[in-house]
Amino acid sequence: MMKAMILAAGRGKRMRPLTDALPKPLLAAGRRRLIDWSLDGLYKAGIREAVVNIAHLADTFEPILGHERGGMHIEYSREGNCYEESLETLGGIVKALPMLTDGREPFIVVAGDIVSDYDFSSLIARRDSLLSGLAVAHLVLVPNPGFHPEGDMGLLNGRITCRPKAYTYSSIGLFSPEIFKNRPVRFEKLFPWLYGFVEKGLVSGELYTGYWGNIGTPQDLAALEEKERENHLSSK
Repeated sequence: MMKAMILAAGRGKRMRPLTDALPKPLLAAGRRRLIDWSLDGLYKAGIREAVVNIAHLADTFEPILGHERGGMHIEYSREGNCYEESLETLGGIVKALPMLTDGREPFIVVAGDIVSDYDFSSLIARRDSLLSGLAVAHLVLVPNPGFHPEGDMGLLNGRITCRPKAYTYSSIGLFSPEIFKNRPVRFEKLFPWLYGFVEKGLVSGELYTGYWGNIGTPQDLAALEEKERENHLSSK
């Protein structure tokens, strides 16, 4: 059964001072914590097991999230006790690999600080293309947001391209474990490393134009809380 990894080991510097007391994924806006958006979306798509990597304020996660959450089983990949001991995106995935897959089954990776209505079942539907070797990863892109107008990559005929940088990586993707085998467990980012596979035409992608947000500052969090409050009132 496919599993998912939620990246939650970061420091959240732009969110300080709030992240001096809690890791950014555990910050709440309205009735939901940021990490709940990914957990809820994954569960809705049928994912029942998630691995959360932790480092900054690592001891705060388990008391809040636990190991069972409404039918979702949660395990933790502990990289250390503080951000300085974290492994970044690529290193974190490599360390958690034995918890995520039998060595063949693709897995989902999503950042713990994004909020979105993206349907994760779209990724599950890409499973066979990764198992067959038609792609080694499938990335979800979004239109370039105001805070990142320079973009990350392009999309042509369902394949990720390095240029033009017309879109931004949403921090949602499906990955084959094959590309992470024999990688060292060390502090290393997923990009630019993954661009090597993009240049070989091995990374597929899709453009998502629905609701998506990267909650990076206290102002972003306050705006999300107001949006959640309005949605709650309108649903009554």
